[in-house]
Amino acid sequence: MYSRDRLLILDADGTTIDAFSAMEKAFAHHGMDIGDLDRFQKRRHMFKYLGGLKEFPTNLARHMGRRKRALLIETLTEIYREETCLYDGIADLIGLLLEDRYVRVGILTRNITNEPTETLRRLFHRNGIDPDGFDFFVHIPLKEDKTEHFKAIRQHFSVNPARSYACGDEKKDFLAAVQTGMHPFMVSYGFEDFDRLTAKIGVPPELIARDPAELSLRVANALDLRG
Repeated sequence: MYSRDRLLILDADGTTIDAFSAMEKAFAHHGMDIGDLDRFQKRRHMFKYLGGLKEFPTNLARHMGRRKRALLIETLTEIYREETCLYDGIADLIGLLLEDRYVRVGILTRNITNEPTETLRRLFHRNGIDPDGFDFFVHIPLKEDKTEHFKAIRQHFSVNPARSYACGDEKKDFLAAVQTGMHPFMVSYGFEDFDRLTAKIGVPPELIARDPAELSLRVANALDLRG
């Protein structure tokens, strides 16, 4: 038996949180350059976070070694906790979601900071969102597939797949939503650009929001949020 609820799973980095700006600051603090957002979105695998051909040699030299990586993550953690912001309008959207008694909403993230759940709780609190208001707050390792977690969350709240949604910015977010029967709200301002999402991953253009304002409008309309 299904509940009357609707479900929305929010991705953190690149969808609700301006993660690129945080990484850019952390890299700069350690004398590295991550490049601009357009080129960042087009890079794959290790080059995603070590820069393109222009930045890679210097970044690699300064990133090598466990201690150096630990220091970079430590800096990134501090920036997330003390400076990083939600994208414009996302706090308002989350506020509407939390006010609706029939919407189950929470965060599923692969954030790589130290104690990531605590890091994101502080970030949301600083941006005017009570993290205790979320129905779930789940962190999973980078290499772990999101699909089973999407399914487990939906089943936990007994929500009809047809009333379930997920917001994300990467291929794995799209696949996890589709494979669990959820409607994917995809964005192209995060870790993947519009061309890759459509041409390489096969996301229908109609599912992609090009900026946070468009995402907010789509989600508010689909879930009939008032505000």
